[in-house]
Amino acid sequence: MTKSKYLQAASLAFICSMALPAQACLTSESGSNDTESNASTGLCSNTSIDGNLNKNDTIDWFAFDVSEAGTIDISLNHHRRDDYDWDLYKESGSAVASGASSNRPETGSYSANAGTYYLKVSRYSGRGWYELTVTFPEDSSGGGSGNDCDYGARPSKPSSLEASVLGSTNDACANLTADNGAVLLMGGGADVDEAFANRVSPHIGTNKDVVVLRTSGTDAYNDYLSGLMSADSVETLIIDSRSKADSDYVDWVIRSAEFIFIAGGDQSDYLNQWQGTKVQNAVQHVLDKGGVIGGTSAGMALMASSIYDPDGVLGAISEEVVTDFCHNTLNFSNAFVDIPFLSKSLTDTHFYERNRMGRAVVSLGHHSKSHYMIAASEGTSLFVNSNGVGVVDGAYEVYVIREQANTNRTQLTCGSPVIYDNILRTKLVSGDTYNFNTQSHTGSNLTFDIDGRNTSFYAPSSVY
Repeated sequence: MTKSKYLQAASLAFICSMALPAQACLTSESGSNDTESNASTGLCSNTSIDGNLNKNDTIDWFAFDVSEAGTIDISLNHHRRDDYDWDLYKESGSAVASGASSNRPETGSYSANAGTYYLKVSRYSGRGWYELTVTFPEDSSGGGSGNDCDYGARPSKPSSLEASVLGSTNDACANLTADNGAVLLMGGGADVDEAFANRVSPHIGTNKDVVVLRTSGTDAYNDYLSGLMSADSVETLIIDSRSKADSDYVDWVIRSAEFIFIAGGDQSDYLNQWQGTKVQNAVQHVLDKGGVIGGTSAGMALMASSIYDPDGVLGAISEEVVTDFCHNTLNFSNAFVDIPFLSKSLTDTHFYERNRMGRAVVSLGHHSKSHYMIAASEGTSLFVNSNGVGVVDGAYEVYVIREQANTNRTQLTCGSPVIYDNILRTKLVSGDTYNFNTQSHTGSNLTFDIDGRNTSFYAPSSVY
């Protein structure tokens, strides 16, 4: 076991914690954690973690600290068609406890002393989501300040990095409230002026720093957002390689900002270039310190706890995926950002315009019953605060789609048409609100079915 590597990482984390706010509990497995030395940290006792295993990602590792002698309880839930196992390790030696039966959930306990423990989740058969909950004695101390000053001097920009700044190149420095971050979800097409001017700007204040992230395109957002938000600076970064994503310059620019906006493009490209790099960690930092993160189209896709990720295949089309539950255009990747108030979320964009209700529902079927879909039409946005309350702006609609008590997953089988009954759709228009904690809202509800055996597969026929 690689005790020394973990201790080095822990020491670095302690040093960083002297300057950075405490991070929220891990709720989504993400990053390259397929080895013990890269184990995901940040587990909180009795807090569910969403993960995903597939043919290319067969193992996930987690590390956590037990503060005093007590019991570690482990529960690993997954789809009934899958068989996933777990193994618990101390800092050295072989596994001290395992869950390797065909049970669902796969549970077990271990009487532990204080120390660091490692948990390996592995795929025996199947593919898709899992929910991991570990209960253990933990240190309840915490804290942290939302003050985002003292990032030091701006590092030198790599010559190969395309970056464009409008406004000051100095850190504006703001007093934010830690763990009071917010998220802006925009459905693509025309940008929503009100979302930037009336939602984001009041949250972070005027004369603050804004950063736009993309892998290709122009700096057109610089002028647009500078005027709408009375920003101190707007900087566009074209980060089209992992080496650029790991540069100190990119890390500094993102961390010191108060609002990060990810432009439209290709979410698979974003994940391939940014996931597991300094970009991912820096974006998380902005949310944790109380800033705002968000995006439009592919940028909105990255805000989900499970990300639709076509990555090299054609985009999923409703008319096709309802005919085969495991259609080859459906692929999902782990979260890019841990957003506690949107845990178990999926997202979709260009929604009404491209008739994506069918693919949204089939996507839900590949996840646990507690997952839900946030889908935005073009020219429409949803701004969600840390209390889980979202408000809609723009010309069209945002939809929240989820299962309810009488929902039936009648036929969700690979190679067969989807039959999915009593799905709840909530339609929200400008000014409507939705509370993702209580599911209370001011929108309109509709219950509908999908039967992929039929050419007209929605019932009723009008689901929008």
